[in-house]
Amino acid sequence: MSQEPPGLRDYVAARQRALQRTARMLTGDEQTAEDLVQTTLERVWPHWQRVAGDRDPDAYVRKVMVNTYSSWWRRKWHGEQPTSDLPDITTADDDYARADLADALRRLLPTLTPRQRAVLVLRFYEDLTETATAEVLGCSVGTVKSQTSKALARLRLSNDPRVTEAGR
Repeated sequence: MSQEPPGLRDYVAARQRALQRTARMLTGDEQTAEDLVQTTLERVWPHWQRVAGDRDPDAYVRKVMVNTYSSWWRRKWHGEQPTSDLPDITTADDDYARADLADALRRLLPTLTPRQRAVLVLRFYEDLTETATAEVLGCSVGTVKSQTSKALARLRLSNDPRVTEAGR
């Protein structure tokens, strides 16, 4: 086993929570997210010297994470369809309502296709531009736009009143 690349431990210590959050949003599962982060870091390890020399190692790590996630969902069977209970309707626009909406979106993300989920996570959670999202996913900007549109439409059609009320 080779020696740990200098600076990798510091990077992981500083970015661990952000990497874990992004992975959780992509996978929809805490344990799978941990596996995704570990696999991503394992794949980045041999290239860390070059990556650390770049201005933005986050971009490289994010691309490896999305590519790893994509390879996982392409070869897994997806016969199960998640369902959720209908929540109570919230009407107040306060911190509780925002937290409730965030919870509803976390529950609905797994109902999207993996590509739609990846597009929404990169566009709205990671706050990437359409161009940057297309670059990370290795597709055209038009594909990012159409997948975003389809995903948002699918979320709006959900039976979850927290999401349909927020979209108005």
